[in-house]
Amino acid sequence: MTIVLRQVVRRTVAVLAAAGAAVLVAASVSAQDVAITNARVVVGNGAVIASGTVIVRGGKIVSVSPGPGGGAAAQGLKTIDAKGMTAIAGFIDAHRHINTGPDEKAQMQALLEAGYTTILSGGGPADGNITLKEHIDKGLINGPRIIPSGRVQLRNNTPEMARAEIRAMAAAGVRFTGEIALTPVPGPSEQELDVLRAVVDEGRKAGVLIQVHSVSSSALVAGIDAGVRLFVHLPNKNFISKEEGKKLADTGSKILTTTGFGPPVFGVFANDNKPRFRDGKPWPEGIVDGVRLGEEAGHAMVNARTAWDQGAIVAYCTDTTYDPLAGLNQELKVLNVMFSMLDIVKLMGPNTASYIQMSDQLGTLEPGKLADLVLLDGNPMEGYWNMLKTKVVLKGGVIVVDKR
Repeated sequence: MTIVLRQVVRRTVAVLAAAGAAVLVAASVSAQDVAITNARVVVGNGAVIASGTVIVRGGKIVSVSPGPGGGAAAQGLKTIDAKGMTAIAGFIDAHRHINTGPDEKAQMQALLEAGYTTILSGGGPADGNITLKEHIDKGLINGPRIIPSGRVQLRNNTPEMARAEIRAMAAAGVRFTGEIALTPVPGPSEQELDVLRAVVDEGRKAGVLIQVHSVSSSALVAGIDAGVRLFVHLPNKNFISKEEGKKLADTGSKILTTTGFGPPVFGVFANDNKPRFRDGKPWPEGIVDGVRLGEEAGHAMVNARTAWDQGAIVAYCTDTTYDPLAGLNQELKVLNVMFSMLDIVKLMGPNTASYIQMSDQLGTLEPGKLADLVLLDGNPMEGYWNMLKTKVVLKGGVIVVDKR
C-alpha cells in the first residue's frame, strides 16, 4: 500500500463521515425553494418545453411543467424570471484533473461559472481530492460537487500490491480509480493485464469502480476483455471498427469523449493565432505520443460517432486543466462536427450521469432529481455556442452563480 493511501486511510474515514453530516445540515439550511418561470426547458430526455416552469424545493426538482408562470405551485417561492433563457441540467465533467492547492478557490469558481456542478476527478491523488471535497462541502470555498478518485499503476506493480491499493481506496470512501494507463502501441503487456485483472476483481469485491485510459483500439479491447467497463478516453491513436464499437455496447461499457484532445487550441495560452496543444506547447509536436500530423484530431471524434452508432454509452469529459469555459468550448465545437445538439444534450446529461453512477440524481430536469440547473442566455438547440452563455447556476437548489 502506498504511503499516500496509508495516510488517506488514517485520516479520512472519520473526516468523511463528519463532512457528510455537515453537508446534510448545510444543504437543509441553504437550499432555496425556487420557481424558475418563463424558461425554455431542455429536459435532457429529448423533450424541450418552449416556455415552462421548474419548481425546486429542498434542493430537489419537484415539478417541470409547460406554462410561463407556474400557477399555484409557484406561490410563495423565490422567483427567477428566465425570460429569454434556457434551463438545462448542470454540466458534469467526468474526467478533469483537479486537486487541492493555493488556487483552488479561483479554479472551482471558474468551473461553476462555466456551468459545471459535478466533477469526477481525473486521476487522484486521493488525499488531495478528498481535501478539496471537504473544503467545498464545509463551505470554505464555492465549487462543484467533487467525486474523488485514487491512483493505481499497472507497471512496476504486482497483483497483490494493486489489490491492497484498491482496498485502501474503499476504506477511505473513494469509489473510483483515476485513469489506469494501458500501453496503447503496440498494446498492453501481459504483466499490465495480470495486474489489471486483479484490480478489476478487487474492485468488484470492494465497491471501487475501475477506470482505464485506453487510447488505442488494442488497449480498448484488452481493457474490455479484462472486465473493465469505464473508459476515460476514446482511442486517439487509430480508428476503432464497428465491431469494436459494438463490443463496447454489448458489454455495457461506457466511454468518455475527450474529442478536444487532438484539435489545436487557440486563444487560451496566448492570443497570437498560433495552434497549441492543450498544455500550451506547439501543435502538433506537443501531443503526447503523437501520431504524425496531429491525426488524433480526427481519430477521437470519428471514434465517438462509431461507438455511438453501435449503441455504446458515450459520455462527456474534457480532460483539461486550463480555463473551464475554454475547455467547454473546445470539447463542444469538436463534438458538434459529429453530433447534433439534441445528441450532445443527451451525451452531456443522462449519459454522463450514468457514467458517474448518478442517473437517479443528475443529468436531466425531472421531478426527484437534484436541483442542479443552469440558465443559459440563449437556445443551445440552435448551436453549441449558446452552451457557453451561463447566467445562473443552481447546485442542489442553492444559487451559486448569478450573472444577471
